[in-house]
This record gives sequence, C-alpha cells and structure tokens, in this order.
Amino acid sequence: MKTPILFALFSAATLGAVCSASAQSDASTSPYRVVRSAKVGGPGGWDYVLADPDNGRLYVPRGDHISVFDIDSLALAATIPGTSSVHGVAVDPASHHAFSSSQPLVMWDSQTLAVVKTIAVQGRPDGILFEPATERVYVLSHRAPNVTVVDAKSGDLVGTIDLGGSPEQAASDGAGRVYIDIEDKDTVAVVDAKTLQVTAHYDLAGKGGGPGALALDIKNHVLFSYCHDPAVAVILDANDGRILSTLPIGKGVDAAEFNPATGEAFSSQGDGTLTVIKETGPSQFAVEQTVATKSGARTSTLDAKTGHIFLITADRVPAPPAPSPTPVAAPAAGGEAAPAPRRERMQMVPDSFTILEVGS
Repeated sequence: MKTPILFALFSAATLGAVCSASAQSDASTSPYRVVRSAKVGGPGGWDYVLADPDNGRLYVPRGDHISVFDIDSLALAATIPGTSSVHGVAVDPASHHAFSSSQPLVMWDSQTLAVVKTIAVQGRPDGILFEPATERVYVLSHRAPNVTVVDAKSGDLVGTIDLGGSPEQAASDGAGRVYIDIEDKDTVAVVDAKTLQVTAHYDLAGKGGGPGALALDIKNHVLFSYCHDPAVAVILDANDGRILSTLPIGKGVDAAEFNPATGEAFSSQGDGTLTVIKETGPSQFAVEQTVATKSGARTSTLDAKTGHIFLITADRVPAPPAPSPTPVAAPAAGGEAAPAPRRERMQMVPDSFTILEVGS
C-alpha cells in the first residue's frame, strides 16, 4: 500500500475529542465496541493483519518478520523470521500452506509453522489473497508485474497479470472470479481465476477516488470499494459494475471485510474509526455504526468464527526535525528562495504496538 506505515491524520487533541464523542454514542446506541486491547510491543512497523481461526492464530507482519499470536489469549506464540519488508499473509486451509507477501515470498506449514521454502518474485509485494476455486495465491504489487500468482500446494509460480495500474486489496467470489481495486485508476479489475485474464474494469465514475480497500458479499454479488478521496464506500453490483450506492466512511482507509453471517461490511481507517455498513435490503445500504478504535488502526481482519474484527496500531510521536529542505522556488528580486512545504513526520513509540479486538 502507498500509505506510509507511520503517519498522522489528526492532532492528538482533535482525535481525542472525536473518539470520546463517538465512544459515547456507540456505547448507548450501537452494538460494536472495543472489547479487548492488548499492548504486545515488539520491534518493527506493520501493515496487513490476518486471522486464521482454523488454527487459532493471528498473523501480524512486522517489517522483517511475522509475529504469530494466539487468537484467544493474544499471547505471542511464534515468530517467522527471514523475510524482508513483509506486508501481508495468506493461508490455504486445504493444503495447510501459508505465504507472506514479501521479497522473497516465504511459504510455511500453517499447522506447525515450519518454513517450507522461499519463492523469488519480481515487483514489490504488498497485498495478498488466497483464491479457493483454483487454490492459488495472488501477490499484489504497485510495480510490474501487478499480480504474481502462486500454486498454494506446490509453491510454484503459475503466472503474472498486468492490471494496468496499482492494486490495493483483492477479493474472491470462490467460483472463479477475483476482484482487485486499482488505486491510481479509480477502477475495480475483474480477473478470470482460471485463465488469469482481466475480463473487465468497473469504473467508479467519479463517485470515489483512490480505492484502498475492497470487500465482497458473495451471496448477493455486492462489492464495497472503499476510497480515500473523497472518503466514501462506493458500492457496486459485482456482476456488471453498476453503482448501487455511496456512503461516507472515515479517513485513511486501508482494509475491509464482509461478514456474511450478519450482512455487514467493515472498513478500518487510520483516523481511529471502524465503519460498519449494513445491507438493509436488496440494493439498500446504510452506515450502521462508526466505532471508535485508535489512531493509526487502519488495517483489520475478520475472525469468521466469532464475527469479531482485529485491528493493529501503535502510539506515535513527532519525529526529530529533518534537515532543512533544499529551496525550490525561484528567489524574488533581492530575496531568498522559499523553502519547500514540510509535512510533520511521526515515529512509533517503542514497545507500544497494540492489538485491538472489536465485538458486540
């Protein structure tokens, strides 16, 4: 994902006020809330998080390694080392193989956590998806090749896909179609999982820009494409790309999930919110709740067994001032060049890494 791992969206005072007001509203009128917060610490930044309820684990990439937590106790169970810039994890429940989105990919046994092998790939691995119809893993990259496809049983490379843009998150319908949001083109690409060919591009038609997360209701064929600018969910018919609705979400979205048991779509945002969209009827949708989480908790995962959402974040403070930038503006007569505008840099507070669990 393009969004830096550590970033600031609100001042602490503003965020505190927003979270306080939202928490009071949630507690009195809405079912979801943060039911557990575990400060687990440890070095490294973070990106995507993945729940593996079949094996009772929570995978959290931490830069050059993957921390594996017990999903019930949130105690650190194991560490998978030896990866570089790992961003995400995908698990095949049939072959019991798991993969990291990293350079190279790491393949391990999801039951024993023993590393099977590493797999050299091109591009810059970022998002990752397991596709069950063909039992393959899709590794997304902002650089070509946009998608590298790996056989989940053998770990062999199957092929690559040119999406014509930068992919963010993907979703599979389990029946041979893969949907991938293209951040820099404001589209959702549709891929035939058997042929690895792009069969369509669904245009968001100016309703939302910079899609950074994607969720799919398989049963009702509904796509939820979550955008940065403006901060909205563009909801589409997965069959033909027809736009059904748009709804507001928080700022800084980076992950989304759909829970078929409740008919709810969830999106996590870096501004410390989790947006819950409810399907209220055929082609009818509403923002059911905005849950106050924590600043920076922009990625999330659904535990399909409990219906709970896990998010990850850490405390951040302003980084030490960087050297003054090189002047870029032409100087006025007799004056000095104006400095380039500077964005506040943030850094993670050591050992403040935290796992949040949202439930009802």
